[in-house]
Amino acid sequence: MTTPADSQTRCGPPVEGAPPIWRRLFHACAGSLLATAGIFLPVTFMVAGFAVLTFLSLSLDLARFRAPSLNRIFLRRLAPLLKPEEGSKLTGATFMLAAGLVAFAAFDRPVAVTALFFLALGDPAAALVGFRGPIPRYMGKSILGPAAFILVSLAAAAVLAGTGVIEWHWRWVAGAVTAGIVESALLPLDDNLTVPLAGGVVMQFPVWVA
Repeated sequence: MTTPADSQTRCGPPVEGAPPIWRRLFHACAGSLLATAGIFLPVTFMVAGFAVLTFLSLSLDLARFRAPSLNRIFLRRLAPLLKPEEGSKLTGATFMLAAGLVAFAAFDRPVAVTALFFLALGDPAAALVGFRGPIPRYMGKSILGPAAFILVSLAAAAVLAGTGVIEWHWRWVAGAVTAGIVESALLPLDDNLTVPLAGGVVMQFPVWVA
């Protein structure tokens, strides 16, 4: 017999009424911390670190799916940081860590760092702007969300260029635009994975510009 508690555990945590700002702040702070670490630490260390963190996060997700009591504790403790569907699916944090692993393993350091900053800062900006007021929408998403994502990402790239972390190049603009479009698209994969990897591919291989 299925109890209400079990049904709630399968469907996700009761976070509909929780203010989204906490998830957005955590996303921005954690993502920026990981991206900043990539500026100073060796690439081999970043790859190894992301591999370990991804393994641990994925293992926790799989363990709680098999143990309803563990899942209930997880959802109760982290409800303000979770989406409702993450009660029965991998968390965004797991996808973000996997994206960091692939980015530092496959891309040059400046590209990996920039792509993670796009995700860390652009994604929360798009979400917060998209929820404000009676804004025109396309396929259920605010048309201002991608614009906010792109503007914040370009600002992040400008700061990185101004501080000497990267050299300014038009590929950063292409990467920001690509990431913003992917963030707004209704793709089956989590955008914590698709956004930095799509933007990273464009920035790593800017064949469209000399």
